[in-house]
Amino acid sequence: MFDDELPAPRSARTVPLAALLGFALLSTVDILRAGLSPAAEATCVLLLLGNLGLQFLHSAPGGNRAPLPRRCLTLAFQALLTCLPLLLFHAYWATMAGCLAASLLLLLPPPVAWPLYGVVGLGMLILPAFDGRSVLDGVLLCQTTLLTGFALFGLARLAELVTRLHAASGELARRAVTGERLRFARDLHDLLGCSLSAITLKSELVHRLIPTQPTRAMKEVDEVLSIAEQSLTDVRKVASGFRELSLRQEVRSARSLLDAAGIDVRTEVDLGPLSSHLDTALATTLREAVTNLLRHSNASRCRIEAVQLDGLVRLVVENDGVDPAHHDPSPYGGNGLVNLHARMTAVGGRLESGPWRDGTFRLLAEVPVPSPSSTARVGG
Repeated sequence: MFDDELPAPRSARTVPLAALLGFALLSTVDILRAGLSPAAEATCVLLLLGNLGLQFLHSAPGGNRAPLPRRCLTLAFQALLTCLPLLLFHAYWATMAGCLAASLLLLLPPPVAWPLYGVVGLGMLILPAFDGRSVLDGVLLCQTTLLTGFALFGLARLAELVTRLHAASGELARRAVTGERLRFARDLHDLLGCSLSAITLKSELVHRLIPTQPTRAMKEVDEVLSIAEQSLTDVRKVASGFRELSLRQEVRSARSLLDAAGIDVRTEVDLGPLSSHLDTALATTLREAVTNLLRHSNASRCRIEAVQLDGLVRLVVENDGVDPAHHDPSPYGGNGLVNLHARMTAVGGRLESGPWRDGTFRLLAEVPVPSPSSTARVGG
């Protein structure tokens, strides 16, 4: 989401590198102005390159996650390349002490790093004494060393933070794509499972009715066409990410479908106003329950109850056709209840399903809602 506002990781890593090269250039200029011998100047350049290489290694993202012995070894080597040249170049080499201070902060745990960082800064207080400079010069060197170390530390940490943010942004994008795919698959399963079962069931009914009851058969054909058109509309809504269902309407559709299957249906609906997301979640639950009933049971009776009481909406679907030996051979047949559990959890509800008393099978879904001011009752 913030990709357009953040620098790229490569650009972010360039900033501390540029700052490090700038500080190194300042040290080089100071040494060249000191009037040292060519041999001393050549030694300075070699030591400077070694220091820069170590500092760049320590400033790389993830450097603080390297094994502790390795970190201590490279820090000790940098300390030698920083402290020994001070004996030769004195205050002209002080910038490199700031680099060492930054490395301490980058690689060591804070309880150890910060005291050592302070020790490096305080050490610069006595360095001007070798050149006969004033105490004020020592204070300035101390301040410069601490500021240099803190600046390099901050830039390196910021570069690492930008790298992590970009990685997190990429991961969030991948999860969003995965989530959208799961949503599409879940909605398609929940919507079309019942619709296709209804089309199949009513088509079989039409086939039986044509020889003896052609008028009723034509009515059933009209219903099949209506279900097919509604299925097409539902698929388009799933593709656009927008879909709303009504629990009351779904109860009526379930009753019509189960009647066509020759199943004795009793319904009880006592509901107040429901928000769209709760209504859709419960309607989808009922649709999947009816689909499972038609596909996986030999029911002759079914009871559907959807009531709202004491701040809860309670949906119950019971049938007498439970088959303990049933096993769906389809590799894609086991996602329905998993989807419903996910939907109920998303709206703060719960779902239970399994064998019930007297050999029946029951699905129970409960969702908390505010107490309604009025209710609408539909019975059958």
